[in-house]
Amino acid sequence: MDWVFLSELAINGVLTGLLYSLFAIGLVLIYKASSVPNLAQGGLTMVGAYVVLALSHDAGLPLWLAIPLAALIMFGLGFGIERVALRRLAGRPVVMILMLTLGLDIFLRGTTLAIWGGTSRSMELGVSYDPLFLGDIFISRIHLVGAGVALALFVAFMLFFRTRTGIKLRAIADDYMASWSVGISVERGVGLSWALASVVAVAAGVIWGEIQGVDQALSLLLLKGLTVAVLGGLDSILGAVIAGIILGVVENVGADFLDPLVGGGSRELIVAAVLILTVMIRPHGLFGRHDIERV
Repeated sequence: MDWVFLSELAINGVLTGLLYSLFAIGLVLIYKASSVPNLAQGGLTMVGAYVVLALSHDAGLPLWLAIPLAALIMFGLGFGIERVALRRLAGRPVVMILMLTLGLDIFLRGTTLAIWGGTSRSMELGVSYDPLFLGDIFISRIHLVGAGVALALFVAFMLFFRTRTGIKLRAIADDYMASWSVGISVERGVGLSWALASVVAVAAGVIWGEIQGVDQALSLLLLKGLTVAVLGGLDSILGAVIAGIILGVVENVGADFLDPLVGGGSRELIVAAVLILTVMIRPHGLFGRHDIERV
């Protein structure tokens, strides 16, 4: 066995997994406040990437300005989605809210297709594609940058949830009615979680847009982000990061062994298997809270 090659697969799997965590963190932020998996996170990521392109390539703004502006626009979009669509479903069955997020994802994909077309466009971040070697191990520079962004966001949100506003969001996640009774604006808290998740979507869209181009396929990465979120625990940001690393390594190393046997395409099979097994064996995830309700 080539241990150098195996180490390369594992290290690059860690970096790829941290990029999956960018999707998972957005999912966790919304679930912590509303207890609903956001099936529109993939669509929001795609929209965030297109907004950055519109500001940088079409409007001619430098990327260092276009990305913060896009984050600000997406922050407002997240608040708007909660105010216009989700608030009307307050108190309704969770399945109705889930279907709304699915419909929102379809709407966002159709809107971006109508405005920008289906041709893949490059983000052009300026990250060098020259090989970066750690001894004999090859590391992708853009994956390394993306992993750094994911870790920075993880630290930022861990610190945020220690602030007064963050504690309010944690209280909302624990008990809606108790939060209302002590004067916490639950609606505003849920809106803020959607806004923050939309900002994270910009980061994910920029990094993944550089890796694979900006097109409709960006929204399909939701499956891997959802798998990471479920594996780590839908209410755990730490779980999203650790589960992303686990999935990235298992996917990268496992595909190297399985692809020759099945003729390729085993990455999607591995991701689906991880999701199914997690739901069957540990539905609350590795770090998720396991609530026990008295019947």
